[in-house]
Amino acid sequence: MKEYFEVYIQNQDKIEEFIEESLNKFGEVKNHKSSKFKTLFKIFPSLELVYIVNKETRIQTSPNYHRFKEDKKEKDISREYLISKLHFKENSKIAFSSPYISSATRHNCITVSVKEGDDIVFFDFKIETLLERLNLIELNKPFHTLTKSFYLIAGYSMFLLALFIVSYSIYDFAHSFLVKGIFDLDAIFKPVIALTLGIAIFDLAKTILEQEVYFKSYSKNSKVETKIITKFLIAITIALSIEALMVVFKIALTDYDKMINALYLITGISMILIALSIFIFLTKKKN
Repeated sequence: MKEYFEVYIQNQDKIEEFIEESLNKFGEVKNHKSSKFKTLFKIFPSLELVYIVNKETRIQTSPNYHRFKEDKKEKDISREYLISKLHFKENSKIAFSSPYISSATRHNCITVSVKEGDDIVFFDFKIETLLERLNLIELNKPFHTLTKSFYLIAGYSMFLLALFIVSYSIYDFAHSFLVKGIFDLDAIFKPVIALTLGIAIFDLAKTILEQEVYFKSYSKNSKVETKIITKFLIAITIALSIEALMVVFKIALTDYDKMINALYLITGISMILIALSIFIFLTKKKN
């Protein structure tokens, strides 16, 4: 999903120029308030929301005008935080925001702000629809919805699994120590392994939801991906190392003849560490 934001960033200048020229052709867009901006909604399929804020008081003076409804609850609310973030270009009455998730529509959008007299008119454009209308992407809506739903279900399922693993490891440790009165290496290290795996799964789930569902990261960033892969592999390696340590202790206490199995496990972990080190080195060298 983040590929849409990559396309937007790559074509940002052209998109902003198109929107600016289109809005300028309407003259004072504030004059369309009487018709609830229906003309603009008809011309811009990507337009989702319009509202007006007083430039001096920084109070919203109009309802939120959506394509098919009007929300009066947002009127007379301070928009100080919005005004402070506006950066108008020299000799231009229009400013563009960075991509973000709208609290009003829950969609990924950009906001275009137009200065007109004592007011600033805000327009929220849905990014996916905007790119599709400009022929920058081909959006298959059923597939798009299916993919997003799959990532959403998978992400939250992994959250629940991580929570279950962490909860069970704590329960198992408490039960072994307080109820059974067992306090040995197994009772200590097994919960640690489970907690480590739980953290790894939680991190992976968080990344999937951020990148593919909620778009916390709006552009492709190989450093973020590398960091996630590294964290996940480190967590797995730690879990394997603890398991290897337990195997060594058990064999040392019971049967030295099986020590070769511990050696195989430790050798495998060492190879993972070497591969991970090479991966990190090559990634840093590339960046």
